[in-house]
Amino acid sequence: MIDWIASVVTHLSTLGAWGAVLFVGLYIVASVTMAPAFILTFAAGAVWGLWRGSILVYLGAVLGASAVYFVAGKLVRSRVIRWLDRDPRVAAVRRAVTEQGVWIMFLLRLSPLVPFVQLNYALVLSGVRYRDYLIATVGMWPTIVMYVYYGKVVGDVAALAAGVAPERGPEYYILLALGLVATVVATTMVTRAAKRAMAA
Repeated sequence: MIDWIASVVTHLSTLGAWGAVLFVGLYIVASVTMAPAFILTFAAGAVWGLWRGSILVYLGAVLGASAVYFVAGKLVRSRVIRWLDRDPRVAAVRRAVTEQGVWIMFLLRLSPLVPFVQLNYALVLSGVRYRDYLIATVGMWPTIVMYVYYGKVVGDVAALAAGVAPERGPEYYILLALGLVATVVATTMVTRAAKRAMAA
């Protein structure tokens, strides 16, 4: 799969503006199908450079997240979710995420430990509002810029697909630490809100 994605992105780089448009479309598909979008993020840096690559990835990630919202949103009203909500703990967590809204989702988006595509589905199935869900995607920006930067440093999509990674500088560890803190804070907030919901 990774080799195929790398070859496609390499071909897109020869298509000029249309290549960029098709790349965004490919990112949307990857988001919906939960394909390994991280290689697309690295590849964008190798092909389009830091800022153009970051903008294309962010655009693709936001549109992909929106597509997931409208595809998976139907499941929120499904029998499966209603069955899960019979467990008061599950229902409480879902209510906690919904009530805390933008802030918790933003913190989760900041974390480089949680893949964007999987997080999209987890948030949508929590029943969050689209407006809050969309605003929180701003939290993806730091991680996107970092991974696109590393793709630019390698500068070779084929090498990225083969697993060649550049040395990780201090900015990587700073962002990782920030993401860990954001993850802990978000988890604590959800836990406390869920306990309040269960006690109500």
